[in-house]
Amino acid sequence: MDATAQHTHRPDTTLDGGSLDCGGGLLLLIRRAIDPLPPGGLLEILSTDTTVEVELPAWSRLTGNELVSWTKSGGQRSFLVSKGPLANRANGHTETANQQASLRPTVEISVPSSLPAPSPAPAVAPLSVMGIGSWPRPAWMLRAIHDHIEGRMSDEEFAETANDAVRLSAQAQQRAGVGVLTDGEQRRDNYVSFVGGLLDNSQLIPLTDLAAMVDDSEEFERELAALDVPASSVRHPVVYGRLGRSDSLAVHELEFAKQLANGLPVKVALPGPYLLTRTMWLDCLRESPYTTREELAEDVVRVLREEAHYLLAAGASIVQFDEPVLTEVVHGSSRARRSFMCGALSERYDTATELGFAQELLAQVTRGLPRDRLAMHVCRGNWTSDETAALTGDYAPLVDLLSAVDVGTLFLELSTERAGEIDILAGLPDDKRIGVGIVNPKSPIVEDADLLDTRIRRAIDVFGADRVLLTPDCGFATFADNPVSSAAIAEAKLHAIAQARNRIVQPR
Repeated sequence: MDATAQHTHRPDTTLDGGSLDCGGGLLLLIRRAIDPLPPGGLLEILSTDTTVEVELPAWSRLTGNELVSWTKSGGQRSFLVSKGPLANRANGHTETANQQASLRPTVEISVPSSLPAPSPAPAVAPLSVMGIGSWPRPAWMLRAIHDHIEGRMSDEEFAETANDAVRLSAQAQQRAGVGVLTDGEQRRDNYVSFVGGLLDNSQLIPLTDLAAMVDDSEEFERELAALDVPASSVRHPVVYGRLGRSDSLAVHELEFAKQLANGLPVKVALPGPYLLTRTMWLDCLRESPYTTREELAEDVVRVLREEAHYLLAAGASIVQFDEPVLTEVVHGSSRARRSFMCGALSERYDTATELGFAQELLAQVTRGLPRDRLAMHVCRGNWTSDETAALTGDYAPLVDLLSAVDVGTLFLELSTERAGEIDILAGLPDDKRIGVGIVNPKSPIVEDADLLDTRIRRAIDVFGADRVLLTPDCGFATFADNPVSSAAIAEAKLHAIAQARNRIVQPR
């Protein structure tokens, strides 16, 4: 598109990007400015950088926004971008007075001088039934998540809406007969990237925004096309300053869930330190506050360790660290440069290096904390109900790591043939409980009672009844916009587990 003498539409918001280029932070500013606009809203972007003439049209095309026109006067460029197609503006849109975009500065982080000690919490009984974490969100909750992320819903209104969704999730779990409650992760856009909207100096952006921030945009576009989730529907955290934890990541979730638990233990899931480092370390970015992923990992460990302390002090019975990408390390294709498998977009190195890195990071997070209240979850991907799209491979390459991590419980995918035989895990240390996945959340079929009976008895044979907990293979809605199940099916599957367990514990 050639430059024009002047714009034919008046912008709703103006952003002065100065000399920033797209890879140097301009796209982060644009995202903050365009998100709150309604469909068809117009953002004017001022720039003195010559590369923006090429990169901004490419960004508009990839993200589905429309570059309406642009002008040039001397060294100053003005780009007028519609949020989505400009045609959306015709549906009753009234032009508003121009407003300057308000941008968030980099925050000076604060590190607590001390961390709270764990408080007592209800114990988790053997053979307890529970979900892994996520629960399908109602349609109105999904809208609220997007409105909140994009700045169209206040924190207070979002909290009230989310509380209603959590109530429904908690009621369904309790009707099903769970022995441990989760809040269903109703406030989260997905199980890992949600922290990018809560941590200091991190911002959630659509994956498609990254294409204009990397060195080789054409290669990155090809990689996005091959990802296992739609790039336009998933937000990804981008770090623009040193990570800090001014606010809680999940303590507020725990405190509300405890009000609904009726005395049941409450479990809270967090992204594990290896997963979060792999997610946040985008080695393809031109600009980054961290020079190496090891440097980033130090701050990831620090913020997760802080959060774990506060969760245990607030009475969490289990703090679960999700590390599903470990199976990508040992079973993923060596030909693929990147994978979005469960959220980790950065490049990985050789298997031994990655497993050692993952083990060391978790050891740093859990050091000195009560291992009987800590857990790790591992699966093989949970973004689609298509079983052929998920990884296949048994736990043999991970047994040493599973044995060594300093957590008291391992929540493992085991109901599907893709996970291999349960016998491979027979040698795990006796002081570790095993959360055995016995139903497949990706299947709409509620498992037969006799099948579940067989799976539970087999788990008891391998590990002993005192070490077994009973779960689905993974959450029912890992990615909020791409749930693998409905709320009705999720409840029916948990209920089937509870009924089968009761049949064994209280035989007729």
